[in-house]
Amino acid sequence: MTVHALIGGTGLANLEGLAIRQRLTLDTPYGAPSADILRGEYAGREVLFLARHGQPHRIAPHQVNYRANLWALKHAGARAIVAVNAVGGIHAAMGAGHFCVPHQLIDYTAGRAHTFFEGELDQVTHVDFSHPYDAALRERLIAALRAEGAAFSSHGVYGCTQGPRLETAAEIVRMERDGCDLVGMTAMPEAALARELALPYACLALVVNPAAGKAPGLITMAEIERVLEQGMGTVKAVLARVLSD
Repeated sequence: MTVHALIGGTGLANLEGLAIRQRLTLDTPYGAPSADILRGEYAGREVLFLARHGQPHRIAPHQVNYRANLWALKHAGARAIVAVNAVGGIHAAMGAGHFCVPHQLIDYTAGRAHTFFEGELDQVTHVDFSHPYDAALRERLIAALRAEGAAFSSHGVYGCTQGPRLETAAEIVRMERDGCDLVGMTAMPEAALARELALPYACLALVVNPAAGKAPGLITMAEIERVLEQGMGTVKAVLARVLSD
């Protein structure tokens, strides 16, 4: 049976309803993961859960040990990964509370450890990353969102920035020109590392705020937290549908 791993982002440090069977504290060649991996049952299926920013939420996006997280999930038995990401909306359709299952991404990060292929290698490896998100997993997320009656987009380009600061309005204009629909800080190198490990990977993105310059006024954490609180119920229902399918 395929064991799905769920990576929880901002707002999903805990997976309510997960019947925990085991806490795995793993050491990896790349250091410690963000938190213990929780093995348990959710929606009647065995699942692995990892809080990307730690438990409690304490690790900034640019300091997440993505290599340790992905390596640990793979070695704990994960065969596919669904990642949950809180994002800003750039495209007019991506308002607060909207969901998106992105099909593409653009990497604007710098200085992150982004590959397992380094040092002395027997052979240089170049993985195909033309389509960063797994098509079958994306379709399952789309079907689950549709069944939940959620407002969502079945396609979108995720632009991943370095953080932890939010972007300037001019940077968002540039990203929109580049074709980005969403902006976040955690899609990369997570997606690329999953591809290097041959793990099917897809993203469930919740828009928690309009991107810089897309709404009057400043972006506030209070507003982001309000949208997160409202949207997490749908996130959990969608994950349950995907797992039980």
